Amino acid sequence: MRGVIFDGEKPRVVDDLEVRDPGPGEVLVAVRAAGLCHSDLSVIDGTIPFPAPVVLGHEGAGVVEAVGAGVGHVEPGDQVALSTLANCGACAECDRGRPTMCRKAIGMPGTPFRWRGAPLYQFASNSAFAERTVVKAVQAVKISPRIPAASAALIGCSVLTGVGAVLNRAKVDRGDSVVVIGAGGIGLNVLQGARLAGASVIVAVDANPAKEERARKFGATHFIDASAVPDSVKAVKAVLPTGADHAFECVGSTRLIRQAVDLLDRHGQAVLLGVPPATAEASFLVSSMYLDKAILGCRYGSARPQRDIALYARLYREGRLLLDELVSAEYPVEDFARAADDAHHGRVARGVLVFPE
Repeated sequence: MRGVIFDGEKPRVVDDLEVRDPGPGEVLVAVRAAGLCHSDLSVIDGTIPFPAPVVLGHEGAGVVEAVGAGVGHVEPGDQVALSTLANCGACAECDRGRPTMCRKAIGMPGTPFRWRGAPLYQFASNSAFAERTVVKAVQAVKISPRIPAASAALIGCSVLTGVGAVLNRAKVDRGDSVVVIGAGGIGLNVLQGARLAGASVIVAVDANPAKEERARKFGATHFIDASAVPDSVKAVKAVLPTGADHAFECVGSTRLIRQAVDLLDRHGQAVLLGVPPATAEASFLVSSMYLDKAILGCRYGSARPQRDIALYARLYREGRLLLDELVSAEYPVEDFARAADDAHHGRVARGVLVFPE
C-alpha cells in the first residue's frame, strides 16, 4: 500500500508499505483523507523530536475495514474520524476526564508498519499518511458518512486543538475579548471556537494580509496585518485599549509568546498552541503577572475525543462549524512534496492528502 514515511533524512512516498492486522481493542481503518499539519513538517525539520523511520500523518478520516476482539462501538463500513490519543481509559488522568495527560499514551510509539522487512514507528499513534492504519479503538470516532472525508479528517487535529483550546482550556465566555496570533489551520479554528463561545471582540493577527478574508469568515471581528504595522501590540491595543481576556499564540514563536502575554488585560490568560523547538525558552515581565494573569499550555485542545469529535461533527451538520472552508486544496498522496511546500509557505489553510477508494 501507499504511504509517506520519514527515514530520518527526508520524506518519501512509497507503495510497498505494510500494516499488521488489528489486535484486541484495535481498529483497522482504510484512510480516505488526511490533513497535512505543521506538526508533520516539524518532525521532518527536527522541531518535534521523533524516532525514525516513521509513517507520518495524524489528522485523518476513513472507513473501518476490520475490528479486533472487544471492539463494539464501531464496525466495518463505518466512517470514522481519527484522534491521536491512544489513552488507556483506566488511569487517574483518564478517570478525571483528561485523556490528553494519560501517561500511558505519551512518548510510547508502536511499530505496526513494515517497509521492506523493517519495522516503522507510528506517528502520534495514528500515521494517517497511509492507505491503511491500525489504531486503538478509543481513537476511532464514528461520524456521519455524509461528511466529506477531506473535511472530516480535519476534525481530528486542527479542529480539536483550536476549538478545544477555546472551549475546554481557556473556557472563553460570552462577551469576552480574544486575540488570535496566527491565522493558519489552528488559528482559524481558535477563531471559530471564539465565535461559538460568544466572544464579543475577536482580533486576528497575521503577517499575511491575504488571510484576512478567511479569518473574518471564521469569526474575526478585526484583522491586524502584522507586516504593515511597526508594533502589533499597539495595533491590537488600538482595538482593545486595556488588553484582551484571552490571547492564543498559534505560531510557535517565542517572540509571539511574549506578545501574547503583553496583550493581556487584568485576569487575562495567554494560551500556547504553537510548537517552538523543544529547547526553546520564552521570557516575560514577572511583575505583569501579579494582576491575576496566567500562561496556559494546551495539549490537543484538552480534548475528550469521543465526546468532542462527535460534537464538532454535529455542529458541522447544523451549519455552525466550518469544515469545508478549511480545505484549501486536495492532493493525491504522490504529490506530498507539493503539499508540504504549499503548507510551509502558508499558501493553504489546510492541504489534504486523499486516498480514493
